[in-house]
Amino acid sequence: MLGGGQLGQMFCHAAKRAGIKTHVFCPGDGEPATQVCDHKTIAAYNDLDAVEKFAQSVDAVTYEFENVPAATAAACAKHCPVRPGQQVLAVAQDRIVEKTTLQSHGIPVGPFAKVESLEGLREAAKTIGSPAVLKTASGGYDGKGQRVLHSADEAGLIYAWEDLGKQPCVYEGFIDFEQEVSIVAARGVNGEVVTYGPIANTHRNHILDISVVPSGAPKNVEAEAVAIAKRVMEKLDVVGVLCVEFFQTRDGKMLVNELAPRPHNSGHLTIDAYTYSQFDQQVACVLGQPPLPIELKQPAAMVNLLGDLWPAREVADAPLWGLLEAGDTLHLHLYGKAQARPGRKMGHLTALARTPHEAIRDAVEARSKVTPRPPLERG
Repeated sequence: MLGGGQLGQMFCHAAKRAGIKTHVFCPGDGEPATQVCDHKTIAAYNDLDAVEKFAQSVDAVTYEFENVPAATAAACAKHCPVRPGQQVLAVAQDRIVEKTTLQSHGIPVGPFAKVESLEGLREAAKTIGSPAVLKTASGGYDGKGQRVLHSADEAGLIYAWEDLGKQPCVYEGFIDFEQEVSIVAARGVNGEVVTYGPIANTHRNHILDISVVPSGAPKNVEAEAVAIAKRVMEKLDVVGVLCVEFFQTRDGKMLVNELAPRPHNSGHLTIDAYTYSQFDQQVACVLGQPPLPIELKQPAAMVNLLGDLWPAREVADAPLWGLLEAGDTLHLHLYGKAQARPGRKMGHLTALARTPHEAIRDAVEARSKVTPRPPLERG
């Protein structure tokens, strides 16, 4: 596993359940995945000697973040399979390449333009219009590396271009969407694909807040999303797990927003809501096995637990988890991070219920129980 975060940690848990030993490679000791793996190498991703020794010691390599340096992935590929492969990484690491590649395969995306200069930004704003979002072509997540442009006034364009570092960007026209949904898909070396969802997602401050399944979309719209996700997996020859994020438009279409060639935050509810999770699939597919058959047990909702819940930002000063009635229908997952920060994902809660609406209610109410209240002002 390249990467030591919570996705790597949950992968290691899944591997342990399957009787598979794990070796984590990451720059920092004490990260979530290094707490539960069988072996670890603590080194920089650009330390290619360490990378090659790591790859020589394992049967297959996967990763928990798409910005794996190309040289790191190539060094691993000399010695063992890297799944998903380098061609998927190259697409997912560059938003311009991602959009153009999807478009070339007939996969629906929203209006976009490549921007490499201020003049190019002016032209994109004139052609596509506003409001829009300007995103850096590479890097950025959870709202980082992007600026919303409510209009195409010159001052706003100059500010956004300079604020993002005058680097290659993609200009995306706003989509009038009904909701945001995601499909987490797993594909084996035999070409078989299984999918989770669609999962409906709600964001707060550009960070995923709530995910719920079933999504509530009409059956034909859900079927379209599944078909598109399968086409993405096949056209990009993905072996492993990949998440396709969509905008569900008000006229019932599905437009692909972004790809993540790894398990996804919205798929965390699969741990408790399905017979096998996205991480179980990652283990199986990376080892060359076919994807596992899955079934939704009950409607489920997941809420993220951010560092904002830790008033003093110290992990020891944790929310009162004992207030939660965890059990068969409420599941608490903490990642073991050493430092809490606003906006940092520290864990998640998943609630199972009779209906999606009840699952959302139960998950949000559970989180509210441990949410710190501001002190009462004295009169």
